[in-house]
Amino acid sequence: MSEPARPPRTPDDTGALRKDVLLVEDHPLFREGLAAAIGLDAGFRVTAQAATGEEALAEAARTTPDLVVMDLGLPGLSGIETTRRLLHAHPGTGVLIVTMSEDDDSLLAALRAGARGYLLKGAPREEVLWALHTIGRGGAVFGHQLAERFRALLAAVHSTPAREAFPTLTTREREILDLLAGGLTYRQIAHRLFIADKTVRNHVGSVFSKLQVRDRAAAIVRARDAGLGTQAP
Repeated sequence: MSEPARPPRTPDDTGALRKDVLLVEDHPLFREGLAAAIGLDAGFRVTAQAATGEEALAEAARTTPDLVVMDLGLPGLSGIETTRRLLHAHPGTGVLIVTMSEDDDSLLAALRAGARGYLLKGAPREEVLWALHTIGRGGAVFGHQLAERFRALLAAVHSTPAREAFPTLTTREREILDLLAGGLTYRQIAHRLFIADKTVRNHVGSVFSKLQVRDRAAAIVRARDAGLGTQAP
């Protein structure tokens, strides 16, 4: 059965075409509240919603939105990986991250994935709408709480080697993540570093927590996106 076609665009009060928005958020109440807030602005219309990364990619293929509001903490496919895949398929789409995650690694990962905006949940409705308007015009927006951090991270993207992509990790944690991304097992890493298997697993657990990923596969994706995993045999 074929999917219904996207309804034709309609102009807002100024005569400009409304921007179509896809909402990606796994908490129904927050998603519904966000949809209601965005729907009050004549410049936008929410044409699709998704609760997982997989659903988001399917909805993006079906509706080709102009803008996407993306959470990071999605079940299954992460918000970062969803953003990366979505923009690979639809490079003209503007992605605004709206999340609870305010750590440097998440912000940097969002930048690397191609997001053009990053706001913390709890931002006023006016700030969310302003961000969507700005991104819709081709600009970039990062919440006022993150402005200084964004400038520092932007400089780091251009001047710091990929191995410094995760500033919250210790040297040992980054070393283990590098080997993990290179395809080594926990036992192989332990043998390489002359440490116990349990020690490796403890470090990996800390890496998962700091990178806010759920499993080894997600950690490897983040690490390889940052350029790690190229040195291990």
